[in-house]
Amino acid sequence: MRYELLIGMRYLRAKRKQTIISINTLISTIGIFLGVAALIIVLAVMNGFEGELREKILGVNSHIVLMQFGGSIQDYHQVMKELEEIKGITASTPFIFGQAMLKKRDLVSGIVIRGIDPENALSVMNVGKMVEGSIALLASDEGKSDESAPPLVVGKELAHNLGVHKNDEVEILLPMGTPTPMGTVPRLKTFRIAGIFDSGFYEYDSTLVLMALEDSQEFLSMGTAVTGIGIKVDHVYQSDTIADAIENKLGYPFWARTWMEMNKNLFSALKLEKRVMFIILSLIVLVAAFNIVITLIMSVMEKTKDIAILKSMGATACSIMKIFMIQGLVIGFVGTLLGCLGGLLIAFNLEETVSFIESFFGFKVLPEDVYYLSELPSKVNLNDVIVIVIVTMAICFGASIYPAWKASRLDPAEALRYE
Repeated sequence: MRYELLIGMRYLRAKRKQTIISINTLISTIGIFLGVAALIIVLAVMNGFEGELREKILGVNSHIVLMQFGGSIQDYHQVMKELEEIKGITASTPFIFGQAMLKKRDLVSGIVIRGIDPENALSVMNVGKMVEGSIALLASDEGKSDESAPPLVVGKELAHNLGVHKNDEVEILLPMGTPTPMGTVPRLKTFRIAGIFDSGFYEYDSTLVLMALEDSQEFLSMGTAVTGIGIKVDHVYQSDTIADAIENKLGYPFWARTWMEMNKNLFSALKLEKRVMFIILSLIVLVAAFNIVITLIMSVMEKTKDIAILKSMGATACSIMKIFMIQGLVIGFVGTLLGCLGGLLIAFNLEETVSFIESFFGFKVLPEDVYYLSELPSKVNLNDVIVIVIVTMAICFGASIYPAWKASRLDPAEALRYE
């Protein structure tokens, strides 16, 4: 073991009259531990929120939406056959999009109509759990037993707002209805609730209405055309590459949009928030780094005689710097190691930790009716942990440079003059 490391480790153990240095060392280590642990836990929770949000958005929506400039897609069966030849696409389904108003007695709510093919829609989309009924009833004989009332599947919040349940009849009002000599007459048709879904996303649960493709084509007067085709791919983060391949193969007037483009603002905001939280929580580490500076400066003042003797024995200025920089790096390493262990332990067992806090303090951390989450999501990203460790050690290294440099500049004659 080189003598710089041996002396540096020895200086970390303060003597009886140097207790204040030992306390400062402990405070610095605890500060780094808290900063690293907080960074790991917060970033894991934000990664979990981002993943949970992505799953909810992609549950109802497809990875890629294919549409046509200037109107609807007529021969969508042929287009879907061509899509099967593109590598990376696992499934596709036609859909129809429209807006209308849903009425039950005196209660009215604006809705988004989505016509789907019940036979293959679930291979591309996932509406979550069914509270009542089933999406399969949109196409089954049971779901279409009454021709005057085609089946619908609505969101949980929409059903709650209108007070409807399975087999209840509702009316859909289409403002852009049938033209007559007296003007355009809104189209009004009765439908029957065949199911209620819970996607876990309020915007969808409160506005989305699923309808069989044929029923939506008839109600919206679209003939055999569809609004677009939803596409599912192997890897969601390769959607942009596959979308380019689709446009190159099909050409104009087709165009494709990915889930990242359709939700760009939302995920950009999440990334910005994650970066801001990283910067804010890094201030804890910076405060601990100032404690390291103070600890090392006090150590240099206490070890003035020792430094002079070492220099008199032939120690170079570089060796003196190494002795005190080792102290700062050891403090940073121990605090970072403990912070990583503590942060990862909590992040991987966040649900149990939150349950303990809720039972101990008697309150709910995430009320399900507000956040639509039954538990606090957590996802540890290895790259985040590596960045946290590197940044923390760099800060500790930087904090130890100035005190070590001051120690290396000490003049032995001046230090021993009054000894």
